[in-house]
Amino acid sequence: MPVRQALCLLPLLLFGVAAVRNRSLLAEGFGQLRTASWPWLLAAAGATCLTWVAAAVTRQGAVIQPLPKARLLATQFAAASANHLLPTGLGAGAVNLRFMTVCGVPLARSSAALALYLLAESAGRLGLLAGLLLAFPDALRLGPLLPDGSAVPLLGAAGLLVAVAGAGALVRPLRTRVSAFVREALGEARSVHTRPVRALALWGGSLAFPALQAAGLAAVGRALRLPVPPAHMALAYLAATVAVALVPTPGGLGSVEAALIVALVAVGGPAAPATAVVLAYRIITVWAPLLPGALTLGALVRLKVI
Repeated sequence: MPVRQALCLLPLLLFGVAAVRNRSLLAEGFGQLRTASWPWLLAAAGATCLTWVAAAVTRQGAVIQPLPKARLLATQFAAASANHLLPTGLGAGAVNLRFMTVCGVPLARSSAALALYLLAESAGRLGLLAGLLLAFPDALRLGPLLPDGSAVPLLGAAGLLVAVAGAGALVRPLRTRVSAFVREALGEARSVHTRPVRALALWGGSLAFPALQAAGLAAVGRALRLPVPPAHMALAYLAATVAVALVPTPGGLGSVEAALIVALVAVGGPAAPATAVVLAYRIITVWAPLLPGALTLGALVRLKVI
């Protein structure tokens, strides 16, 4: 079988494996949707669709060269599916890197644009989280959920990262390559920010993307009548996703659910309704688009868009 045909079938194979491994979660999540308020569920689905638009706007803002709009949007839909089938960030990054390369963007500039996108998206998520924490300083109560000494593993992990970074800085070939990449990324960032339209797309999209995700969770919470203010649910979402950003699981499957439940309980939600909200939310944002996204990814590979 030709390699490209095999790559077309790979997303469907990965989807099947993921669905079988998470069949109990899927069954329970679909069960929760039967008792929900449909207008709020439609609002959550609409917010989820808009996240792909926000991602496309941010991707275009990270690169000077104009990208074909329809293909860019379809690529973001497919990249979201790839992101849930591979360790977090790798799937979407690989799909978008290949897409920009096919569009004629040099590999160095494509890599720099990818790094700029990740930086902007992280800054947007952290900025929204900081804003909500300032607006609602007493909303997130993690004290009762964390045992004594729970910060020790976090400090140990931070120390390990610093040690690894220091060791890498001592290796000359690695340091040379990293320096060259940083120079290329900074040059791309300067070029983008000389054009107000690109800068607005980059930073506006990077703020809209996590805001729409948080709005989707708040809509599902309202659909299932979770007794938590929508702003507090948005705060819980941002805190949970920031906390699991470095966990290398496919699309955050498992880790995101656990972190969201803990965060919703921390903002005052009862454990059982919070669990129902998280399961329903993940069905809408992850599992419902996963098969169409995998089919789109296979079609884009077959059409040589990526």
